[in-house]
Amino acid sequence: MSFDQLGLSQPVLQALELKGYDTPTPIQEQAIPLVREGRDLLGIAQTGTGKTAAFMLPSIDNLRESDNRIPFKSCRMLVLAPTRELAGQIAQSAKDYGAMAGLKVQSIVGGTSVGKDRNKLHRGCDILVATPGRLLDLIDQKAFNLGSVEILVLDEADQMLDLGFIHALRRIAQLVPQERQTLLFSATMPKSIRDLAGNYLTNPAQVSVTPAATTAERIEQYLLMVQQDEKQALLELVLSGRYEVPGKMDRVLIFARTKHGADRIVKKLSQRGIAANAIHGNKSQPQRQRALAEFKSAKVPVLVATDVAARGIDIPGVSHVINYELPNVPEQYVHRIGRTARAGKDGVAIAFCAEDERAYLKDIRKNTDAEFERLPLPENFRAVVEGVGPTKPAPRQPQKRVNPKPKGGEGAASSGKPKRKHPNRAGKPRKPGPGGPRRKPGGGQRRNRQAGNR
Repeated sequence: MSFDQLGLSQPVLQALELKGYDTPTPIQEQAIPLVREGRDLLGIAQTGTGKTAAFMLPSIDNLRESDNRIPFKSCRMLVLAPTRELAGQIAQSAKDYGAMAGLKVQSIVGGTSVGKDRNKLHRGCDILVATPGRLLDLIDQKAFNLGSVEILVLDEADQMLDLGFIHALRRIAQLVPQERQTLLFSATMPKSIRDLAGNYLTNPAQVSVTPAATTAERIEQYLLMVQQDEKQALLELVLSGRYEVPGKMDRVLIFARTKHGADRIVKKLSQRGIAANAIHGNKSQPQRQRALAEFKSAKVPVLVATDVAARGIDIPGVSHVINYELPNVPEQYVHRIGRTARAGKDGVAIAFCAEDERAYLKDIRKNTDAEFERLPLPENFRAVVEGVGPTKPAPRQPQKRVNPKPKGGEGAASSGKPKRKHPNRAGKPRKPGPGGPRRKPGGGQRRNRQAGNR
């Protein structure tokens, strides 16, 4: 089947042709006709399967056909995304797909200037891609409203729930019109998503291209059992090529559980001459954009990320995903390794598992049907670790203070320290006056000298 057979308009087909797309993916093939009919939709598909085009292409045509004017301080289509990076990429896709349709697309995310966002939304837009927090900030400031929304899209809904956006989503649901089309897309289908769909969708159609919470077939998955304090040394061996892993390394994405853990990995890699950047919630938006740009261009081919930033990394050149720390939520494993094997390419996922992470590994295997091939540790790994150095710096040993060798004199010999003398004319130490301020050294000597001159 081709895009021509899905009932899309000529402007959209021309935009797809410019991007070199001619054959729809399974999720696009199923979802596009349903969205064109105006149905509410629940779409379950793994990351990298073309979900953005599945809802954006038919929605652009629906907006064109309704031919409503751009509303003042509002939008006609609202797309909610869990992370800044994902919001930016959806907005760029909307601009690319709607290049011939003449629709106005805007994007607002946290970490940027609120004043600039107010200005860009003052005249309204056709399509707005936003993170929930920044959107509600502008609504509370009376700078934006949702009274004209015709289409509401919740992308990566499971991730939004994991990040605690449920209260923000409930507020937004109360602000959008009841008469609307709602599209909900998710990579997994836990009970929370079914409950969310029941509250947001009306008589929805459901499309699913793979069973919920399964891993991509094109990703080879490997497992390395390693002690927690040996992980950094193993990572350095892998990235430096001293320990060969399957697949040709191009860009490597490393996942840590915490922000400080990600920064620590980057710091230790830089100490070994391995260039890497970190991306997480504590980084400003310009820092995150710069890190992604350097990773995408392979200027810095190693990127260390937390789960918060994982959903927005849509870079076809990611060859390896390394789970430096296993996620404590099994579904996150699916999203992590989904950053590789994109755009029809193959990928490699490597998991470092310590003794205290065995429970996480068991849950991942149970919930995602992941099958790992276990790799052996490098030969003489313990000796290599000792050569590379421990992951934690050795405690500093207190240094004994060595007193300078005393010079001659009875006082020096008895105390071990030479007594400091303030010579005056009589050759005796000067005594400070009772209760008075201590005079600067040399002052008495100068006055005695002056008295002698007189």
